[in-house]
Amino acid sequence: MFTSKKYGAVALVCLLAIGGLVWFYFFSAFANSDKKQFVFIDDDDTPDSVLAKLQPLGTSHGMTGFSTLMRHTSYRDRVRPGCYAVEPRLSTMTLFRRMKNGVQSPMNLTIPSVRTLDKLAAAVSRKLKLDSATVCRTLTDQQACQALGFDTVTIAAMFIPNTYDIFWDVSMEKFLKRMKKEYDRYWNDDRRAKARACGLTPVQVSTLASIIDEETANDGEKPKIAGMYLNRLKTNMPLQADPTVKFALGDFTLKRIYNHMLNVDSPYNTYRHEGLPPGPIRIPTVAALEAVLNHEKNDYLYMCAKEDFSGTHNFAKTYQEHLDNAARYSKALNERGIK
Repeated sequence: MFTSKKYGAVALVCLLAIGGLVWFYFFSAFANSDKKQFVFIDDDDTPDSVLAKLQPLGTSHGMTGFSTLMRHTSYRDRVRPGCYAVEPRLSTMTLFRRMKNGVQSPMNLTIPSVRTLDKLAAAVSRKLKLDSATVCRTLTDQQACQALGFDTVTIAAMFIPNTYDIFWDVSMEKFLKRMKKEYDRYWNDDRRAKARACGLTPVQVSTLASIIDEETANDGEKPKIAGMYLNRLKTNMPLQADPTVKFALGDFTLKRIYNHMLNVDSPYNTYRHEGLPPGPIRIPTVAALEAVLNHEKNDYLYMCAKEDFSGTHNFAKTYQEHLDNAARYSKALNERGIK
């Protein structure tokens, strides 16, 4: 009887030891860091390259457990590409199951308010598997843009700056469809009604908003600027917006706009052409879009940067008042030697 109890105790110890080992290798935390990390698996990755990518992220026992699971399952025959989160307390077994079943972790993709499509493409390619050349090529393809309801001149209006959850290996087609879906979600019935009240289409709102973003980074002033530009549009007065001249010249670094620059032959030159330019001169911010839709109702027709270089403006109802404001600003520029 004593021997039976002895063997029973030994068996229990062995079972506990085996259980401990199983827990240690398969159910303890895989990650070697207390910060969330990601592993990116490509279409051409093999089981060996998957392990190589996981190596810097996992503990030694986690790697042993993962490779053991890999050897004894069908994962070796089908590596699923994608982006997978390696979270601090995630067990080896859970990570393995997610990667085996292709349960990806979405990326936080922020669409930035940038001036050019190539900068947008660069921002997208930093977060997604899509390369910047593919993004640029598609956004400058007339047929691809028309399929979304835009053209190569207005496509920038489709992108609403915000942060979106999206899978890393999304295709270009699905990425654009998602952006169009977000565009349609933003342009709900209420916003479309406000656009109509302004006498504008959603794309025209984006175009005006893009000009306002170039005029100031001060969100509090944007509704006032929007009201001023809408006053000009209603009276068929040229917008005469300096940022459109910079866009036409292809140089946003210009500090001053001289008279000879106002003659640049471009449909974006709002000194030569009445109304809005053909499309946005950048991807507008949500703040600027909302500034147009909820613009300040005022009687201003002119504005000029303040001579204190605060980034805000002096507004005027009459041309003479505007000339006085412009003279003060020009004097300040000369005193600072800004050309």
